[in-house]
Amino acid sequence: MDGTHYSWIDFLFTFGGLLFFLADIGLDAWAVVTFYQEEAYVCLGLLLLFLLGSSLLAQVYSWLWYRYDDYATHTSVESCLNPLSLKLLHVIQLGVYLRYASVMEVAVKSFTSNSCDPAEEATVSLSHDLCMLRLIETFTESAPQLVLILTVVLQRGTLDPMTMLKMVGSASAIACSVTMYHRSLRAFLRDRHQQTIVSSVIYFLWNLLLIGPRLTALALFTSVLPCYIFTHFLCSWLALFFFAWRSKTSFMDSTGGEWLFKATIGLIWYFSWFNVVDGRTRYKALFYHLYIVLDVGLLCGLWCWQVYRKEPYFEGTPVYAIYISVAIVAVYILGLSLRVLYYRFFHPKVAMLSVMPALVPDTVDAEMVMVRSMNGPPQPARTRENKRMRKLAVNFYS
Repeated sequence: MDGTHYSWIDFLFTFGGLLFFLADIGLDAWAVVTFYQEEAYVCLGLLLLFLLGSSLLAQVYSWLWYRYDDYATHTSVESCLNPLSLKLLHVIQLGVYLRYASVMEVAVKSFTSNSCDPAEEATVSLSHDLCMLRLIETFTESAPQLVLILTVVLQRGTLDPMTMLKMVGSASAIACSVTMYHRSLRAFLRDRHQQTIVSSVIYFLWNLLLIGPRLTALALFTSVLPCYIFTHFLCSWLALFFFAWRSKTSFMDSTGGEWLFKATIGLIWYFSWFNVVDGRTRYKALFYHLYIVLDVGLLCGLWCWQVYRKEPYFEGTPVYAIYISVAIVAVYILGLSLRVLYYRFFHPKVAMLSVMPALVPDTVDAEMVMVRSMNGPPQPARTRENKRMRKLAVNFYS
């Protein structure tokens, strides 16, 4: 099964992502009102910064991708808008909704035909862009927002049902976007049976076990030293942005867009590893995870130090702070173990990889293209190809 097929499972993931997206907006509005009523203006300002900043960033990416594609439209929803109207829609922060509507429209039409037609190919291409936008929003809104809410809960020592619901909503958004991204990459494999649903489950679990401790450590540190988290983020982001610049990425089709992508990668790396270049990245990933483990240990250590210096703000003795810190680091190491398990048993090897020929970058040697294409029959010409996600798929599976 090739990447031009849009299955009902993909549709359910997209529809579920839309529901989580809409529910998260409602919970965001509730959180804004709650912080305002409680006169927690610092938390309110940070929350608005996360919400507005993430929305602006996603709209910029969506607009740039439409411009890179010469405003090509493949759905009735998109065809109703000219380039000026399309730009205005992104200015008022509704561009992502247009992409959701387009995917839903073409997906429903594609289910009426068993053949691989341009409508189905358009669905796959649009859904790939949507997955990437949701991933960007996850690490620019949901992840920092979850850290903020965890910090408030730790400082107050209470957890009301609505706050718990908001935490579950943010965590669900992270889980959904990570899983959708993996399924999106799987679509570029010629032999999709090599990546079963079990591989997505393992992929989700090791990401959960890596992202969860990272967010928890940041929340613990922020709860006792709130002013220093900004210094920590700025210094970390600058270092990660430098490595993203040195990685020589080629995701966007313009110089300004590429610099924006490098800055976004630095932000994503603050929370989780994300492969952005082709070729083997084993040592880069190893260096990154070593840095994160040390950073998580440092953040938890500083939290323990502050707990011992001051009267504990949670029930129990300060010695529990050590147990909690050790558990956080242990969970992260467990996540790394699952990551190794995934790459050992579920991730296609380079020699076995069967990426569709159209998805191989032009810079790859022609002989390598031939070798990678021997595992399956030739693919039909595609009317619409998502070059951006193609690059990420080659990076991920190389």
